[in-house]
Formats: sequence, structure tokens, C-alpha cells
Amino acid sequence: MASSTQKPSSSSTSVRKYEFEVFLSFRGEDTRNNFTDHLFINLDGMGIKTFRDDQLERGEEIESELLKTIEESRISIVVFSKNYAHSKWCLDELAKIMDCREEMEQIVLPVFYHVDPLMCESKQGASERHFPFMKEM
Repeated sequence: MASSTQKPSSSSTSVRKYEFEVFLSFRGEDTRNNFTDHLFINLDGMGIKTFRDDQLERGEEIESELLKTIEESRISIVVFSKNYAHSKWCLDELAKIMDCREEMEQIVLPVFYHVDPLMCESKQGASERHFPFMKEM
């Protein structure tokens, strides 16, 4: 008698589709026209679909659209800079990124641009919720 158990075919296995490969989180006044711009140009030049906030249409509901874009990204690169933790907007983005890291296994790559990684939490006064990977360093 033949077994009625069938293995699922590869076409029935769900594979997550991402709108973007990389989401860039950064403080514009610190890195938009230097490091982040160079990073974006190089990632894009290599064919890696990368999002940065200047891609939002004027008039769109920016906050909800940005948070949705974070969810739709495979990787988030967070560029910590001198004023990153002073921006409520950046910290809100970071909180969403860390939620996606935990809930959706999003890859998070921190970049420390002209700041000491060990000083980020203590000097900026940010919470462990915003910088949980500091314990891993």
C-alpha cells in the first residue's frame, strides 16, 4: 500500500519577497552628503536595491511609509553618527529595525561613522532597546 504522505513541492514553500535588499538608516545632517551617499551609490552600482529616505514622494504619509519600507527590507544598515541618537526620528527608525530583527530575522549591520561604538550608549543616553547589539560587541 502506498503512503499518502507527500513532501511539499518546492513551489509550495513560501519564500519571503523583499521590496529592497537594503534599508539605510542615518542622520542626514551628519552623513547624507558624504559617507551615506557614497555607500548608496556603491550598493546601487552593484545592483543592490537600496532605500534611503530621499526616495519618498512628497506628500506621502512619510512615517507609515518609512516604517513599511523597513519591514520590506532584507537588511538594514544603521549608520551611527554624532547626532544619530539625538534624533527622535532616527531612534524611532532604529526601534522598528530592531523589532524587525527580532520578529522577522532581518539582518542589521551597524556602522559607526566617526563615533566610538562603546561610547554610543553612555554618551548619547540611548536605551538598551535602541542599542541591544552593544552587548554582543
